[in-house]
Amino acid sequence: MSAGPIAILIDGAYFLRRLPKLVAPKRCDTPQDIVNWLRILCRKHVTALRHISNADRKTWHQHVYRIFYYDAVPYQGTGHHPLLNRQINYQYSDTAARRNAIFDLLRQQRKFALRLGKISRDANWSIDNRWTKNVLKSRQWVEALSGLPSDNDVGDKGATLTLNSEQVRDLARMRDFWAGLEPGAITPGFKQKGVDMRIGVDIASITLKKQASTIVLVSGDSDFVPAAKLARREGMEFILDPLWQSVNNDLFEHIDGLQSGLNRPARHDTDTTATLSKGP
Repeated sequence: MSAGPIAILIDGAYFLRRLPKLVAPKRCDTPQDIVNWLRILCRKHVTALRHISNADRKTWHQHVYRIFYYDAVPYQGTGHHPLLNRQINYQYSDTAARRNAIFDLLRQQRKFALRLGKISRDANWSIDNRWTKNVLKSRQWVEALSGLPSDNDVGDKGATLTLNSEQVRDLARMRDFWAGLEPGAITPGFKQKGVDMRIGVDIASITLKKQASTIVLVSGDSDFVPAAKLARREGMEFILDPLWQSVNNDLFEHIDGLQSGLNRPARHDTDTTATLSKGP
């Protein structure tokens, strides 16, 4: 195993998505908590790769070339929420404030460097996958209203609709579903721009300039296969940390090691670095 500097590249959006699945929610609900877990993750990778004892853990920074954190600047525009029926200014949202607070704290951390892309809105609102099935079911429930006349035939006196017990239940289900639909289930069509490109460019640059001998990539995206192949061809040791998420075979084939700097959810209070596979 190489003893040169280690470069750690962290896909921030991926990390923030996975962290609540690995540690207790109350321990990762503030920007300070999140930055602390980032430091723990990096320290564990370095101490494991360089076999640093607990007594020497304070020196782990000496083995690091740089820790790159990739994310996107929060969206600066506005939108009209279809459920809340009100205007939202995204740059002042809680999500934006939290993200910016994380960025500010990371700028103060030793060896950390921010790589920020941007957010664009490429589509309109969409419904979270967890709710899609019931949205489709609501079409079946609304069939209970099929006996109503068309809009042009209603007239001034309205209309009377007779429902059987099953149709009443269907309408009650539809009412309860839409009443319980949370605003967070409807999301705007945001998409990160320039983040994956920055990760790929940095992998190539670090490799070709020989600024490190080991790269640790915290991500689960198979789009980085070409960059991983380049790094290994040039003699770089390439370690992947998918934070206990399953990995696409295309990416798994082109790494030297697969390990996590955070432990499995059931053991997040312990202090060990777990090797998933391709270990020593």
